[in-house]
Amino acid sequence: MDIIFHDSSKEFHIFNGQVSYIFKILKNQQLGQLYYGKVIRDRESFEHLLEMSARPMAVCAFEGDLTFSMEHIKQEYPSYGSGDMRYPAYEIVQKNGSTITDFQYQSHRIYQGKSKLEGLPATYVEDEQEAMTLEIVLKDSVIETELVLSYTIFKDYPVIARNAKFISHHADSLLLNRAMSVSVDLPDCDYEMIELTGAWARERSVKTRRLEHGVQSVYSMRGCSSSNYNPFLALKRPNTDEFSGEVYGFSLVYSGNFLAQVEVDTYDVSRITMGIHPNCFTWTLKQGESFQTPEVVMVYSDGGLNKMSQTYQKLYRTRLARGYWRDKARPILINNWEATYFKFNEEKILNIAQKAKELGIELFVLDDGWFGKRDDDTSSLGDWYPDTNKLPNGIQGLAEKINQMGLQFGLWFEPEMTNRDSDLYRAHPDWLLQTPERKMSMGRNQYVLDFSKSEVVEYIYHLMEKVLSEAPISYIKWDMNRCMSEVYSIGMPPEYQKEVAHRYILGVYRLYQMLNDRFPEILFESCASGGARFDPGLLYYAPQCWTSDDTDAVERLKIQYGTSFVYPVSSMGSHVSAVPNHQLFRTTPIQTRADVAYFGTFGYELDVAKLSKEEQESVIEQVKFMKKYRDIIQKGTFYRLLSPFEGNVTAWMVVSEDKKTALVGYYRVLQQVNVGYQRLKLQGLDEHLEYEVSIVNTKHYGDELMNTGLIVSDASSGQSMDFNHQKGDYQSRIYILNAITQ
Repeated sequence: MDIIFHDSSKEFHIFNGQVSYIFKILKNQQLGQLYYGKVIRDRESFEHLLEMSARPMAVCAFEGDLTFSMEHIKQEYPSYGSGDMRYPAYEIVQKNGSTITDFQYQSHRIYQGKSKLEGLPATYVEDEQEAMTLEIVLKDSVIETELVLSYTIFKDYPVIARNAKFISHHADSLLLNRAMSVSVDLPDCDYEMIELTGAWARERSVKTRRLEHGVQSVYSMRGCSSSNYNPFLALKRPNTDEFSGEVYGFSLVYSGNFLAQVEVDTYDVSRITMGIHPNCFTWTLKQGESFQTPEVVMVYSDGGLNKMSQTYQKLYRTRLARGYWRDKARPILINNWEATYFKFNEEKILNIAQKAKELGIELFVLDDGWFGKRDDDTSSLGDWYPDTNKLPNGIQGLAEKINQMGLQFGLWFEPEMTNRDSDLYRAHPDWLLQTPERKMSMGRNQYVLDFSKSEVVEYIYHLMEKVLSEAPISYIKWDMNRCMSEVYSIGMPPEYQKEVAHRYILGVYRLYQMLNDRFPEILFESCASGGARFDPGLLYYAPQCWTSDDTDAVERLKIQYGTSFVYPVSSMGSHVSAVPNHQLFRTTPIQTRADVAYFGTFGYELDVAKLSKEEQESVIEQVKFMKKYRDIIQKGTFYRLLSPFEGNVTAWMVVSEDKKTALVGYYRVLQQVNVGYQRLKLQGLDEHLEYEVSIVNTKHYGDELMNTGLIVSDASSGQSMDFNHQKGDYQSRIYILNAITQ
């Protein structure tokens, strides 16, 4: 790992054993991109990679030099209007209305370690030797403003983390209309773009499209990162697959409106930009003030999509998630929501908890309906004090009784919302996002609190702090069930209004941080109508997220598979729910539901007291299995083997760090008949170790399992007969591989 500045060529080379990133100070003192990809040997100059020629009709920076056009030079952090006609990384509106800028190199510093971003989540290091950082200061002397570009390379990962910061020293206010976190110009467009798209209950589907001239993008203007598009994209070569080929990943550590865009110009240069969406954003910079962009984590892989994903998964699990629960096995929980919805009392809750304890479950979570006068979704959000009609002993009394059973206790909140029918709304109607003299839109019978105001955040904090300090609570499910509309802050000046969406997210982060600081041993799970805010930003505060409200095992194959492109298994909230499923009305075997849910944090969302004796015995065995293997599942290396988006069978596996244990999940959606024999090539094993394989009860060396494959043929190869008690649709198997020690 090193960052070298060659003074003679004015070039920076950021590299470790896996990746190189090279750029230079151009003769106009701006920054030009030279190379990003597989690590290459350092040299004094890579000047030959700065390709320039006299282009017809080009606008040039220097009179007499027809080759130096910013439109045709690959750049680090480009602006619009001084020759470059492509989309810029930033835009600053000045007092005279101009948006023309000229940020020129002033200085740089290189240091061990990585600095925190004020008020924002970001990756971190625990030892300065884990990373090196380059900060480059550029200055526009006309507007007396500095631009600081930051690059961090990690020692053990093919990762470069980037951000930008604007600092104004100008007497006049400036308007920052666009401030992307990253811009990268790649020299060709021979890529396919991978994005994670969807909607409620079908989050993070994997979509691939060929880059074409023009702009292709994913985005959110919903106030949250959204279930529609995740703040991530990857560019892969057409021949790249899961295990070979080149791919670049870009992931934004942010939870609000975003834009992730690839622009291909007519000379086939691909410009990737990512950051806060400019359509919903303007920031006023006064003298002495600064604006910090969120971080983008860039991953390079020459070993296919799995290597990219494994890099994100390990980095985000160990150097984005933080705190007490980061490295701990997550407790197996039961949530009462689909068992009771709003219709419960203390007796019913205690009955479910008692049965859960008998089955070996470790944590009981009380969901929506415990507060105010909350009998449906039309009232009481924001009134965070217990409904003593349902819970005569309050949250404290209920939690203590559940603790006495030997279970931990968890609680649901939706801190960012309120209802018209609530004490909060009646006392503070001006605390809602709303536009004066215009109707407020409603979603799920609720309205969005104005978290851009510190007094709102403080008020909610004190209500939550009181509940959490009075009762033995070890887990919080933090929900957010509607997106923003009428984004306007009552009582604030006009220039503030396009800052509201970003300030709101900063308010969410602030509340999370205050609660993390006050209750460091509480496990937070974020949620947003399921997975509408499953993003790296929240992983910094809550190490796991409810992956989707869709708990159907078959649909969860797609959702969890797509989520794994960026996020660790330990971050995926995954439950066994009742059948017929409450979202799809599909009935799947309880074994299949568990076999899918194992590859996440694992829990239950049903009334265990209503399960048959046989089903309860299955739950006991499932809980024992998860307790035995959860450390490997949540911390091991995860491999995608067969995609649910491409066929009837899905397969994935996780391998322990020492490669002595592996679990293979194999899922067949529909029963087939008289098909060919089938083998599944495994990954990540030690080719020299011999493994015992459960279910088939055979022994094989790792090289055989990876090269010839594990035979997974079943009753569908021939007549449909029983095979290890598996027949019909929606079947699954978990193969356990244990190395034979001599």
